Amino acid sequence: MSRRERYNLMIGLLFISPWIIGFLAFLVYPIVSSAYLSFTRFSGFGVAQWIGWGNYTRMAQDALFWKSLYNTAYYTLLAVPIGVVVATVLAVAMNQRLREIPIYRAALYLPSVLPIYALSFIFIWLLNPRYGLLNLVLRWFGVPPIDWLGNPEWAKFSIVLLAQLGAGQYALIFLASIRGIPQTLYDSAEIDGATQWHKFRFITLPLITPVILYDVIIGLGLGLQVFAPSYIITSGGPVNSTLFYVYYLYNNAFRYSQVGYASALSWVLFILSVVLAYGIFRWSRRWVNYEVGS
Repeated sequence: MSRRERYNLMIGLLFISPWIIGFLAFLVYPIVSSAYLSFTRFSGFGVAQWIGWGNYTRMAQDALFWKSLYNTAYYTLLAVPIGVVVATVLAVAMNQRLREIPIYRAALYLPSVLPIYALSFIFIWLLNPRYGLLNLVLRWFGVPPIDWLGNPEWAKFSIVLLAQLGAGQYALIFLASIRGIPQTLYDSAEIDGATQWHKFRFITLPLITPVILYDVIIGLGLGLQVFAPSYIITSGGPVNSTLFYVYYLYNNAFRYSQVGYASALSWVLFILSVVLAYGIFRWSRRWVNYEVGS
């Protein structure tokens, strides 16, 4: 490098030094530190005691670990597919040529911008077993009231329902994808006698599969890290039915002062996320279309 090139490099590094410092301090260091702490017994204070694979072998005998893993898998396997279906239906509905469509779009997007704390308290009111709006609607159809948040059989599913309040945000992305489909494809299908269902099944759905893949990947990440609803609404109850993985990790780190064990839990979650994401990308080769002519 010439003297001028070295000077330009130093100036460039000087300007991006705040980002480099933040990257090293708030991303690289925590990752390396948690990897080390996962092999130690550490309360957050004092000196960490090296125990090797002790934290990882402990998980195999930890009933709450398996319970939280099951709860998280249950939530993710329900919330993500239902979210894709809801977002797709909303996007198709918002694609209609109606004067009131902008109002509907704003109303559907509004829950996505509300703080999760406020949204959780609204959801508690909606699911109240005595005067909640959802039970009121069910009474019109002769269905007895359901204790959504107090019954272990319904509590997890209630959190799945809460996740669908944010479907409007992804519906707008789906809508943009639908608007990008050439109108000539629909015109050609209509000439051939295709119905609205055939247009959706053989044109719309295949051509929005890249956005569906995006929604699945984002939903997978959010599902595996679900925390706030369990923390705010149910505190992991009743009977640990909403004790999700990250909430259990949080309890170990900040309530039980078992930072080493919590670090091991975080690395298991990271490995699971990478494996699942890799599997979904491999699976997506069979059904995702990136070209209109495919």
